[in-house]
Formats: sequence, C-alpha cells, structure tokens
Amino acid sequence: MKKKILISTGGSGGHVVPATILFEHLKEQFNVSITTDNRGIKFIDKNKYNFETFNVSPISKNIFLLPFHLISMFYLIIKSIYFLKKKKIDILISTGGYMSLPFCLATKILNIKLFLYEPNMVLGRSNKLFVKSCEKIFCYTDKIKKYPSKYVSKIYVIPALLRKKFYEIEKAKNINQDIDLLVIGGSQGAKIFDRLIKLSIIKLSRKYNLKIYKQTNSVNFKKFEKFFKENNINYKLFDFNENISHLMSKANMCITRAGASTLAELVFLNLPFVAIPLPGSKDNHQFENASFYEKKGCNWILNQNEINDEIIASKLANIIVNKDDYLEKKKKKEKF
Repeated sequence: MKKKILISTGGSGGHVVPATILFEHLKEQFNVSITTDNRGIKFIDKNKYNFETFNVSPISKNIFLLPFHLISMFYLIIKSIYFLKKKKIDILISTGGYMSLPFCLATKILNIKLFLYEPNMVLGRSNKLFVKSCEKIFCYTDKIKKYPSKYVSKIYVIPALLRKKFYEIEKAKNINQDIDLLVIGGSQGAKIFDRLIKLSIIKLSRKYNLKIYKQTNSVNFKKFEKFFKENNINYKLFDFNENISHLMSKANMCITRAGASTLAELVFLNLPFVAIPLPGSKDNHQFENASFYEKKGCNWILNQNEINDEIIASKLANIIVNKDDYLEKKKKKEKF
C-alpha cells in the first residue's frame, strides 16, 4: 500500500509552484495530495492536482488583534490534527510560509514525519521554526543563509526540481539577428516591469529585429496590445498560468524576477537572463537566489532601486553586442 504524503502550501506562486512540482515527481510512488489557502488556488490546475483548500490568515502585527489570531491558530491546529488523522497521512512536506504552520505543529503532536522544502538561498522563517523537529530539509545547496549550524546534518542537497515538461523541450537558442526577449514578472506581478521595460523595448526595437514575450496580468492585456501595435513591435502576451516552458525555449534572452523555480528553469534551459530581484522579498531572498547563480557565472543582476529605462536598454544592448560574454554565460549554465 502506497504511503500517503500531504504537501502543505499556499500564498504566492513561489510556494505553490514547488508544491505542484513535488506532486508531479512523487505521484507515481506515493498517494499524494496538496492543501493550499485561498490565495494559492489560482496557481493550481484543478483538473491536474488532487488538492483541498485549508485557509490560514496571516498573523496581524496589530497587538490588539493578537488574542484573536492565537485563538484562530489554536482552532486551526485542532482542525489540522483531525485532517491528518482522517486522511491517515504518513508524511507531511511543507514548502514554507505561515500557511503551513498549523499542519507542521500538528505533526509534532501526532508524531508524523515532517520534511521541509527550501528552494531559496535564504532559510524561510516558517521553515526555520521546524528545522529542529523535521526529518530532513531539501535544499539546492548546503550554504543556505540564516540556517542554524547545529542542524546542518538535516540538509539534504538535491538538484533543482523542475516541472516534468521542462525535460521534454529543446534548450534555448542563441542570439542572432533576431532578439526574442522573454519578460517574466513573477506570480505577484511587477509594475516596474510594465513601466520601465516598455520604454526599453521601444529603444531596442529601433535597433534590432525584436519579438517580445511579455508576462502580465489579464487586466493589462488590452493596454499592452495597444502599445505594441502602435510601436510596430512583434509580441505575445501571457499570464502566470500559461505553460511558460515553450516560451523559454523560443527566447534567446530573458529579464526576470528571481524566484527560485523560475531561475532553476532558466538555467536548465540554458537561457541567459538579467535578474531584477524584488526588493521587498522576505529576507531579501530573491537577491540571494540571483546572486547564487551569478557567482556561478550564469546571469547578470540589476538593482531595481538603481535602474531606469536607459540603464535597462543599455544593459540589453551591451549583452547583444558582446556575444562572447553571452556565450560564456551559456557555457557556465551547461557546466553547472
């Protein structure tokens, strides 16, 4: 009889996408299910994954509301205990975030094995709470920042996990006369990408034969369609839920946020990218993610607080002209 694994996730795509990847890789050998909060539902294909909604509200910083949140958390822990016992769960895997707190606490009470998954280069706050009690924590390196040294033996280093379809597509092509630029704003969107990169695209389109693959939310589709048509730019718009793997294989350059899953996919497909980490990411983990690959020679980094449309356009133009640096990045990716 297959062991039952529950993957607890929720919130942003940075938590939910890794949960779906784990589901894909484990479903053949185990009876796997997912729980997510209300925010995470939009990142899960209802027809593809076995999941249930288990909503957990973030703990407010307002001290007057703290008693109510503590009562709510106690209720959720009881609910988690009942859920785990009813489903006869053998193993819990948490992808981090406050959404998983009740389930992680319930595993300690029920003596259920707990595994943590940390794809970022900085240990998440929720995962840090349970490093002591977990069986193992799956990471991409044993040099995780803010990780307590006395529990280093619990780190189990794995290759970056990718959605299975990425193993079936061609690697990204090289730069030539045509520039196929992919712009990825991340699951939470990126207004600065919409604003600054629009102006950069105009500048590049005047010099090169440019096609743009632009991620944006559906609300902005008509605005961008008008913009690209007015400037005679070849384009394709897509939202976060689209199958991005085939777009990555068509592109020969990328501008992106620095979510762990996205960077792992870009490196695997050998697509050179300029990372613009989200400044407000918790513990600055997006910068650390991008910095990890930059030290391996795989990418470039731009600081959002120090850039404008001129700087972005200049950086991209320099990459296009300096093909040696571009090709060296591709070699480093293959070696990595």
